[in-house]
Formats: sequence, structure tokens, C-alpha cells
Amino acid sequence: MVRRTQPVALAAAFFGCAAFADDTGTVVVSATRFAESDPHIAANVSVITREDIQNTPATNVPDLLKAAAGIEVRPLYGAMGIDATIDLRGFGDTAGSNTLVLLDGQRLNPIDAGSISWSTIPMASIQRIEIIRGAGTVLYGDRASGGIINIVTDHSGQSAASLEALGGSYGYRGGDGHAAGSTGDTYLNLTAHYADTDGWRRNSRADQQTAGGRVGHSVSGGEIYSDFSAYKDSNGLPGSLLSNDYNTDPRRARTPFDSQQRDGYRIRPGASLKVSQSLTFDGEIGIEHENYSSDNVSFASVFDRQRTSVSATQRVRWVQDLGGRRNETVAGLDYYDGKVDATSIGSPSVIPQSAHQASAAWYAQNITEWSDRWFLTVGAREQHMNQHARQGAYIVNLGAGPQTVPSFDGSAVRSRAAYDLGLVFQGDGWRAFGKYGSLFRFANTDELFAFDPFTGNPVFAGDLLPQHGRIGELGASFAASKLSGRLSAYRMDLTDEIDFDGTTFANVNLPPTRRQGLEAEIDWTVIAGVKAHAAYAFIDATFQEGPNAGHEIPLVARNKASVQLTSNNGSLGSYTLAATYVGNRRYSGDFASAFGTLAGYTTVDLQGRWTVARWTVTARVINALDRRYAPFAGYSTFVNDHFYFPADARSLFVSAGYRFL
Repeated sequence: MVRRTQPVALAAAFFGCAAFADDTGTVVVSATRFAESDPHIAANVSVITREDIQNTPATNVPDLLKAAAGIEVRPLYGAMGIDATIDLRGFGDTAGSNTLVLLDGQRLNPIDAGSISWSTIPMASIQRIEIIRGAGTVLYGDRASGGIINIVTDHSGQSAASLEALGGSYGYRGGDGHAAGSTGDTYLNLTAHYADTDGWRRNSRADQQTAGGRVGHSVSGGEIYSDFSAYKDSNGLPGSLLSNDYNTDPRRARTPFDSQQRDGYRIRPGASLKVSQSLTFDGEIGIEHENYSSDNVSFASVFDRQRTSVSATQRVRWVQDLGGRRNETVAGLDYYDGKVDATSIGSPSVIPQSAHQASAAWYAQNITEWSDRWFLTVGAREQHMNQHARQGAYIVNLGAGPQTVPSFDGSAVRSRAAYDLGLVFQGDGWRAFGKYGSLFRFANTDELFAFDPFTGNPVFAGDLLPQHGRIGELGASFAASKLSGRLSAYRMDLTDEIDFDGTTFANVNLPPTRRQGLEAEIDWTVIAGVKAHAAYAFIDATFQEGPNAGHEIPLVARNKASVQLTSNNGSLGSYTLAATYVGNRRYSGDFASAFGTLAGYTTVDLQGRWTVARWTVTARVINALDRRYAPFAGYSTFVNDHFYFPADARSLFVSAGYRFL
């Protein structure tokens, strides 16, 4: 039966560009790839400030995003969120390739289908998190279909020194350190993090270590700097659970001896220079390397991967006065080059794979102030992608003796362009705008590997087309003394969306899909010291054509809501209650909506925070109602049963921190 879509167009279609104020009361976002107090762009932008982070009951970076409208967080294992996926605006299984995550404006998404290495980001280093919904392809390119999450770390260099120790349920223990200072025109900012846990599920133990920071030197008109970090993490892989185990023994490990580990580093030297009164230059060179290995004892195999990426990103901002009105143009060049080498070792197979990807793009965006109330945004981008994949020959034994599977070697060159057009109208304490534009993404390197449907031999997926589409948005926001709100509506139509089809065991271009939705957020100062934040998102994500026309896209909740209430009582401490609701979803890979729905869930997290002199003590209760639920689940046709990745049970964490400066 084809489900009738809800008439989003009949809702009040308002769309706002709003950001929470930072600790100084100034709104600061990087939505133009330059930090500005109010960029006037036609985009739905919100900011999680340092104060918000301190008041959020979260033990990892992905969980900081749970209360934001339109975002669903799907962890697989444990309190560290090592394998967590962030889904912005309903992409389900392919969320990791359609939500672009940045660290200080630089990509964290790998060129393959691997997960983001959240271990590179100590929570103590985060100054703010910018969420830019449904916009970003023009400025950032590939993988920004759902939007952008930019994690901005502390670059102040102000004198500081602190230590924090943390302990919690299931053997959780950890520590954080932060030190910063300056001498003359040079400053240094350092952060270190360590955590270790036995895990709630059997074989879900995990550990995490990272250290990083920034060194900078002020020069005439700006600064030169270098960001750097090194990290290492490992964890057990207890695997998914079939229905009976999920219902009767959710702590069980189906793969009790499997594990994974990774280590890597990131270095990013750069410069920010004011060339003249009207011209600013920002540029960076980034180098990233990661080693990954998994020991899949349950499958008698080992997988090793090395990934290296180099980037060069330069841009200028030119601000002019045209007839007494501000005219701002941002233009830049992006170059990314990445290589992956992987080896899968089993018996009798040793399968070598490699992939290389090079991307070059130019972009430009102009914001014109027509009057005190009207602002026009026009932008365009063109990106070229050159990809190459190779798999060596290997030996298999399917019961009829050893056989050699031939190698393959393939390459493809793809190009896509994008544009956007937006108009902002603002009054005293309110703002409205409309936007229309295009977006795209290219296949990641893992999606280049496919199988011949007749022989079963591996082949290069050279016929996999880039995903592309259109997005339109309308909305408004307002801000009063104690109340602010944002309401937005959008429609996104995609052609050649890239996804994995479990019926053919291949990455394919899907028939046309559509995502349309409504997002609302309200912030209210109830009384002095008591603040409330509420968010709601409706997403209607469906196939528009083909054999699954009218069916829902898997793993996308039609309804998601959150409420967070914080009471700051001065010397008596601050207290937070955060509740999150995620509605029913179709199981992973179920394009035909044939295997029922994955149950929705509601979680409640609590936090108390007390500061006395230089000491700060924080207590958190995660999943306080001890709700059993699965953020991710699918259906296996091999065993004709559902499989689940259960979330952790109720957990308690207590930390104590001391500020030396």
C-alpha cells in the first residue's frame, strides 16, 4: 500500500537563520567559511555554545548533538560513541556519506565508507558546534547533502590549566587535561584525553586516547598557526543480536572475540591574513593518516587498512561598499587527495585492495545588502573527481578445490556543479528567508568495488553515477527578551541517490527519492536561571519511482523530538534534564517496507554540576529510565530474522575537575 505523504506545504512554511549566543553574547558562525558575527546567509544555522556543552548530559561528542532539531545519533557500541553515525535530515543507511562533519572547517569524513574518528576531538577542547542544515554543497562540496556540522575548538591561547578525572558504570574511567598560554605574539593550546571501559555488553570493552592542540603566532594583519592531533582507540566488537537474544539477553556477545583498533594523526598548518582593509585571506594545508585493523575471529579473518589524505584549501573574502551598502564575496579553491590500501586475510584468501581519489573544485558566493532589511545570496561551485580502484587476484575454495579470482583495475572521472540562491528579509527581532539550490555527492572509494552478477567476481563499479538533486527551503525565526524560536520547512529531491541494495549485494543508483520535512526549535528563559530548549522534526523520506515507490527510506524516523531543561542555581549548582524521542523506523536495507518497523524509543538523561572555588563536580545519569532500545537494526534474509545493536543500559558517571588558572 502506498502511504500518502503529509502535506508539509500546508504547514506554516517559515525558515530561520538563528544561532545561540556565545558566552560573550555575540553570535559567531562560520557559515561563509569565515567566522562572522552575522553573515546574513540564507541557511538554517544554530550553534551549540560552550555553556550548552557544559550543561548537556553527554560523555562523547556525538551525544552532544542529540537535542538539535533534525539530527539523529546512531551509536553501535558503548559510551564512547566510537562508531556513532550522525544523520542530518534523514539519510538512514548512508548518513555517514551525506552529513559532512568538519573540525575547525576541515573534513573529518574519510574518503572510504569508514566511520568518523571521533577520538580526534576531546570534548574539553570544543568551543562551539555549528549546525548548518540543508546547505553547504556550494561552499564545501561533496557529502554535504544533509548539511554540515562544524566543530570549532578553542583557539584563544588565554592562560588556562585544568585537570579532570571521570569514573562511571561498567568500569568506565578517564581523565582530561587542558593547558594554554602565550608569550609575546606566540600562543599554545594543548588538550589531552584518556578513557577506558569494560563496557555494558560482553566484549564491548573500549579505550580511547588523544592529544592535540594549536600553536599560533600573530603577524601584521593576522596569524600563522598549526593545528595538530594524535589519537588511538580500540574496542571489542560484540556484533548484532538476533531477536531472541535481543529480547532475553541483550548483553550477550554474538562475536565474543572480535575486536578493532585504530591510530592516526592530523596536522594542519595555515594562515589567516588581512591583506587590506577589504580583503582577507585564509588558507590551510592538511595531512591526515590513519591505521586501522580488525581481528574477526568469528570469521577467521583479519582486515588491515592504511589511509592517507592531503588537502589544500584557500579562500579570500572581499568586502566592498557599493552605494553605501555592504557587498561580500567569498571565493576559493579546494584540493583533496587521498589513498587507501587494505588487505583482507582469511583462509585461503589474501585479498589486496587499493583506491585513490583526487578532487579539485572552485567556488564563489556573494552576499549583497540591498537595504537594511533585504539580503541576497548567490553562489556556485564546480568540482572534479578522479577515482581509481584496484583489487588483486586471490584464491578461494568453495568446496571444489582452490580457484583463482581474477584481479580488476578501473578508474572514473566525474564532474558536478552546484548553485544556490537565497533571499533574507529581517525586521526588528525576526528574520525570514527562502532558498533554492542544488547539491551532489560522489561515490566513496568503498562504493567503487562491486561484483559481477553472473560470475560473482569483483569488478569496478564504473557505472555508478554521482548523486545529485535540488533543495528548496522557507522559514523564519524570532527573538524576544525571554523567548526565541525557529520554524523551517524544506523539500529535497534526489536523483541517482547512492545506496547499497541488499537484494543484489551491490552499490546502486536508486530511483528518484524525496525528503521533505518540518523543523521547529524554541528556547525559553522560564524564570531567572531556568532555561528550556525544545525541538521537533518531521521527516517524510520516500522513494518516488521504481518498484519501491511510496515506501519509506530505511532507518529514517518520521518524528523526532527533544526537551532539555536546565536550572542554574549559582552556588547550589546547575541541573539538567534532557529527554529525547525517536519514532519508529524501517529496518536497515528494507527498501520494500516488508519486514515491519523498528520500535521507537524515549530516553531521559540527567546531570548535576557543582562548582566550589576551583573545583567542579559533575554527575550524569545516562538512560535514567533504563530503556531497552536499538539505535540501529536490520533484517537478515540468510537467517530470516531481525538483528539488533542494543544501546547501553542505565549508566552513572561522576567527574571531578580542578582549574589551576
